Amino acid sequence: KRDSPEGTETREKMADQMAMMQAQLEQQILNVAQTVEDQLDAQAKALDDLDDDGLEKLREKRMQQMRKANEQKAEWRRLGHGQYQELTNEKEFFEAAKASEWMLCHFYRGATKRCEIVDKHLTLLAPKHIEARCCRINAEKSPFLVEKLLVVVLPTIALVHKGKVIDYIVGFDDIGGHDDFPTEVLEWRIACQGVFKVDYDVHDGPPGDGNVKQRYGGKMVKARPGIWQKHDDSDEDLGLDSDEDD
Repeated sequence: KRDSPEGTETREKMADQMAMMQAQLEQQILNVAQTVEDQLDAQAKALDDLDDDGLEKLREKRMQQMRKANEQKAEWRRLGHGQYQELTNEKEFFEAAKASEWMLCHFYRGATKRCEIVDKHLTLLAPKHIEARCCRINAEKSPFLVEKLLVVVLPTIALVHKGKVIDYIVGFDDIGGHDDFPTEVLEWRIACQGVFKVDYDVHDGPPGDGNVKQRYGGKMVKARPGIWQKHDDSDEDLGLDSDEDD
C-alpha cells in the first residue's frame, strides 16, 4: 500500500526535525568540550607561567591549608566531635554548647522507640560530620533543660550554633513522618540550618532518586517552609549561657 502524500510529508518533516535536533546536540557537545579544553589550557598556561619561586609559594600555601585543616580536625576530636556521645548531666550540655561552634543534641527517653531510630541514624552521621558535635541527653534526667528549651515531644533534636539553639527537629514531621526514613534525609534536615556541611543545595530537597525527593522533600517543604530560615543573627538567648550545675 502506497503512502498518501500527507503521510510522506509528515515523515519527512519528522526526519528533518530529528536531524536538526541531532545537529544541535552535537554542537552543544562540541561547545562543552571546547569550554573544558579552554579551561584546561588556561590552567596549564598559569602553571607554565609560574617560576620556581611561584611554584614554591603555591606548594607552601597548600601545605599551610592542609596543616590548618588537620589542626582543626584535631581540635574537633578533642572536643568530642566525630562520635555520638551521651551527656550525663545538664552542666555537660552547657559546656558542650559553649565549646563547639556547631552542635546538635538529641533529647531522648529510653522507652521511646523513635528515639532508638534517631540514635541509629546519628551514630552513622557523627563520624561523617566531624564539623559538628553530636550528642544526646536523657530528657527525664534533665528537667531544667526540658523546661527551658520547651522540649515536649520526644525525640527532639536541638540544633545549636555558638551557644544558642537555632532550630529544633521535633518528632519525625520534618523528615516525612515515617519511621523508615533514610539516614540521608535526617542529614539533609540538619544541613538545612548549616549544622552539617553538605555538597549539594539543601533547597533541592534530600539527595536520592525521585521517589525519595517526592516522598520526603516535597512533603517537608510543604509542611515546614521555614526550615531553611537562618537564625544566626538572632539575639534570642535560650539560656545556654546559664551556669546551671544540676
